[in-house]
Amino acid sequence: MSRFDTYFQMEEKDIIEYTLLKATAIDWDRASMKVVIPKEHGNLNYVYRVTDGKGNSIYIKQAGTETRISKDMKPSRDRNRLESEILMLQDSYAKGMVPYIYFYDTVMCACGMEDCSDFLVMRQAMLEHRIYPHFANKITDFLIDTLLKSSDVVIDHKEKKKIGGKLVSPDLCDITEKLVFMEPYNDIHHRNNVYPPNADFVKKELYEDKALHLEVAKLKFNFMTNAQALIHGDLHTGSIFIKEDALKVFDPEFGILGPCGYDIGNVIANLIFAYDNGLAYKKDEFNAWVLKSIEDVTDLFIEKYNKYFDKWVTEPMARVEGFKEYYLDSILNDTAGFTGTELHRRTVGMANVADVTTITDERKRLLAERINILAGKEFILNAKSFKCGKDYVDTVLRCKDLAMKA
Repeated sequence: MSRFDTYFQMEEKDIIEYTLLKATAIDWDRASMKVVIPKEHGNLNYVYRVTDGKGNSIYIKQAGTETRISKDMKPSRDRNRLESEILMLQDSYAKGMVPYIYFYDTVMCACGMEDCSDFLVMRQAMLEHRIYPHFANKITDFLIDTLLKSSDVVIDHKEKKKIGGKLVSPDLCDITEKLVFMEPYNDIHHRNNVYPPNADFVKKELYEDKALHLEVAKLKFNFMTNAQALIHGDLHTGSIFIKEDALKVFDPEFGILGPCGYDIGNVIANLIFAYDNGLAYKKDEFNAWVLKSIEDVTDLFIEKYNKYFDKWVTEPMARVEGFKEYYLDSILNDTAGFTGTELHRRTVGMANVADVTTITDERKRLLAERINILAGKEFILNAKSFKCGKDYVDTVLRCKDLAMKA
């Protein structure tokens, strides 16, 4: 019998013993093992980095009974199993583009994950205004591989339905449905984090715009009912490890069968947050790269979709003339709308982004927030107009001009 045969919330002092018990594929030097808590803890789980003097290392990640961001949120601890299985499935689609899973433990609701500390968390890299020319190409490889390969266009329909039944967390879906598709537009649970100097602007542009609410309601029901592919579900720059020649996507605990455009839109929105910060600190070269990356993420996804759809398609009805174009059009419409909801919820909702909140000058932070709010509205209200990367960049620049006058 082991004391880890019954769940408890582990602390630092428990982790070495637990690692030795579970991570048996690694030849540990017990005498030199150390545990540290990484500063890049997420909002939900507890993470520990274990190393030894021989150069071995691993991340131990455990789901607690409450989320780290709020004691009011108590999603099922089974989310650790879901995350582990999603990462293993994503690795089968996009080899090497997610951290390797050594084990997962359904009793302790924990897993052992590849140590990616030779990478930076991309959000931190963006706050340092680092430039990664390969980013758009790499992230669109990940998007096309994970989204198209897990869609009904490619995967066996029965297999996809089994995935859907196995990999879903109603609790985490509920968090997304509330925090992304409801509260930024009404603050119904009084959990929004609104920058006080911007309160009147938020009230007018988000809380009181009924036309906007209708389109967000449509997006919410699309998210809840459109089981298009296995999506990451929270694909922001805080869920991407990056270095000069590679990236890895992590933290897919919000993953479900959902609309492809949700992941693509999240990537675009978080690049806009990086642009906000670069603008505030006058990082012209960085901003030029960010805007180019927004264009390239959109355009490269379209290019790769058109290349691989015909190569990978297995569904006979997906070969019907005109379907390929119809399917892409639906993804692009969704991408625009979900770009908008991500911009709004990270600006005024419960979980803000450091790209904006670390802007110390009040006027520059107001400008950043208003760019996000105005551009987000354009993406939602006019989603069908966004067919290429330039459409996004033109809108961001136009909304910057409008925000400066607001």
